[in-house]
Amino acid sequence: MTVVLGLTGGIGSGKSTVGAMLVELGAVLVDADAIVHELQAPGAPMLKELAEAFGEDILLDDGSLDRKALAARVFGDDEARVRLGRIVHPPTIAEMARRLAAAREARVPVVVLDIPLLLEGRKSGTGSGSQFPFDAVVVAWVPEALQLERAGERDAASREEVLARIRAQLPIDEKRAMADYVIDNSGTLDETRRQVEALWAELIREGAAAP
Repeated sequence: MTVVLGLTGGIGSGKSTVGAMLVELGAVLVDADAIVHELQAPGAPMLKELAEAFGEDILLDDGSLDRKALAARVFGDDEARVRLGRIVHPPTIAEMARRLAAAREARVPVVVLDIPLLLEGRKSGTGSGSQFPFDAVVVAWVPEALQLERAGERDAASREEVLARIRAQLPIDEKRAMADYVIDNSGTLDETRRQVEALWAELIREGAAAP
């Protein structure tokens, strides 16, 4: 049996680090954000649809998507955010489902669906977070203060900018309470790795025990 794991977290919580460690152990990673980037590449139908919906000024001079401009266009505008979701979600979910099916066909032991807004989607019934039957959900967790520090350093963003992005998501502690498994990523990489290895061993046992 292939175990389907939903992986999420918050800004600066180290979700990508946890995903990479699971891949090292033998999982296949289906990254929602990476798929969205592929589908929004220059010349792709989705990029044309976005430009038609939000204006040509969301494109850079080389024809690629100006993600900051698009984010600014939809931030705080519920109607624009819904319009964006209607363009982005269906093809993204379809591609994720295709990759998940291929991994199951190949009898991969664990497939990790990396979805930043997984739990937000479950609560609202929208987006890729509501579309897949997960065997378990893992949250990469750090305290909010560490989110602010790490995301600010990573993105060269001000405290106010990072805090606004954090407030646009479910609080990290609420996500922690909704998780089946929590990886505390506030310590060292070795400490995170030990937790991920323990999680992997449990997932493999569950997969072997399933009919």
